[in-house]
Amino acid sequence: MIGNWFELFDFIIYGYFAAQIGKAMFPAADPVTVILSSFATYGVGFVMRPVGSMVLGSLGDRHGRKAALVFTMLLMAGSTCATGLIPSYASIGLAAPILLVICRLLQGFAAGGEWGGATTFLVEYAPAHRRGLFGALQQLSTSLAIVSAVSVALLLNLALSPEALQSWGWRLPFIAGVAVAPLGFYLRANVPETPNFRAEDEDAARPHHPLREALTEHRRAVLTIFGLVIIWTVAGYTFGAFLVSFATQVLKVDPSWALTGTLVGALVNIVVIPLTGWASDNVGRKPFLIASALGFLLVSVPLFQLMASQRTGMSVVVTTACAGLFSGMFSGVAPTFLCELLPTRVRYTALSVGYNMAVMLFGGFAPFIATLLVQQTGMLIAPAFYITACAAISLCVIVSLRAPDPRTAIDQ
Repeated sequence: MIGNWFELFDFIIYGYFAAQIGKAMFPAADPVTVILSSFATYGVGFVMRPVGSMVLGSLGDRHGRKAALVFTMLLMAGSTCATGLIPSYASIGLAAPILLVICRLLQGFAAGGEWGGATTFLVEYAPAHRRGLFGALQQLSTSLAIVSAVSVALLLNLALSPEALQSWGWRLPFIAGVAVAPLGFYLRANVPETPNFRAEDEDAARPHHPLREALTEHRRAVLTIFGLVIIWTVAGYTFGAFLVSFATQVLKVDPSWALTGTLVGALVNIVVIPLTGWASDNVGRKPFLIASALGFLLVSVPLFQLMASQRTGMSVVVTTACAGLFSGMFSGVAPTFLCELLPTRVRYTALSVGYNMAVMLFGGFAPFIATLLVQQTGMLIAPAFYITACAAISLCVIVSLRAPDPRTAIDQ
């Protein structure tokens, strides 16, 4: 959990300083175009996530989950620190955005192996009657990373002037984040392998080509994971990373209110996630997935209408709190549910590929797509149409899926 928290903090902190990074790394233009450029670079990091999932997932299934997770941490720490040290466009010109893109690509590669590995590790260690709760802990650490990132961004916005924040303040969390790396590295390097992985016979049970096996013998499960994750990732990145810049730059809401709204949404997540995970061990996981997707389908347009009409900090807080509730329901059960669809021998690879493909195609570019929709249509509620469509897709997949038996799924 600590390792996952550290890596996700490093990866998502970019979204909360997108406006400052855009001004520092790209030529001056109108505010929406600057945000568009910054979020395009933000999305580039997600392009490498499927690549990382294939390489690191295969490593984790062949040689152990621990080796892959240690590597992801070291790579994420180095690329994040480098991001904070890149000179501005005014200093080195075109080299600034090029270096920024390279750092985001390295971060994306590391993140591609992180989520699937951390999820697999926790669920494979879980007692049979507590898998839902243990899987929820993975997403709990993700929400804690969001709270940490938002808190840092809010603190810097309150402590520094806009000029100081733009000049050098936004770089601090990128550089300081590397300080936590030694603790995460120590923990991951010393924890034993999961019981499931150790139970496999090295020659007979472990796959020689995990990626090929995942995409052939288990392609249906991979596609199911892909479809399930669509609304999860789109809602998370739209109501999270996108909303801060949207509220401040377009709705003209005070930055502290925008960040407070994101913080409230993450805190709601923190409460809902473990409760949902615990409840799923008793009543099943599928009902919570249906309720979450249906919730986003019904409330996304009204929530954006509320923000567009009110243009107040409180409207942003109400929006993020509602999003946090539905997102928390999904996050509390999805990690375990997805693991239960897969056998141990290719779980890391198949889970990572299915998840990260959806994150790349739908979630990573969600802030860019949402910004582009506003720019091209002139409608402030346009991002809600994207969320609603994605919710409909995932809901159809969930409803049509037969839930695996949680008593035996992980022991395959």
